[in-house]
Amino acid sequence: MSRRKRADKPAMAPRSTQAIRDARARRTARLTGLLGFVAAASLPGLLWHSAIARVASDFRLELAYLVTGWTGYVLIGVGLLLLLPVAVTSGWRPERRPRLRNAYLGWGVSLYLLGATLASQVAAVVGS
Repeated sequence: MSRRKRADKPAMAPRSTQAIRDARARRTARLTGLLGFVAAASLPGLLWHSAIARVASDFRLELAYLVTGWTGYVLIGVGLLLLLPVAVTSGWRPERRPRLRNAYLGWGVSLYLLGATLASQVAAVVGS
């Protein structure tokens, strides 16, 4: 049996510094997207937990109550759902990203901010 020498194996080409830099930038973008989404998802609970508890303690199935008390939080939730594909695809190469990514980003941010504005108004009315 003959032994293969190391020289017989094809050598792997070293990665260029540009490829290393691109991989690091994609990893940073993925981490930033994940952390940003987690922060955006946890912020309403941290800011308005007492207002949510007060509104929930007086729960009733009336249209006026549901619209005035919960619309802000529903808009925040819908905004987060629309931002989820944006956070997941952050760091991907542009040709691999979904075509409607910018639309998801625009609608997600708009609904999230509108919901946060309404939630802060509900918190002010509730007195927390």
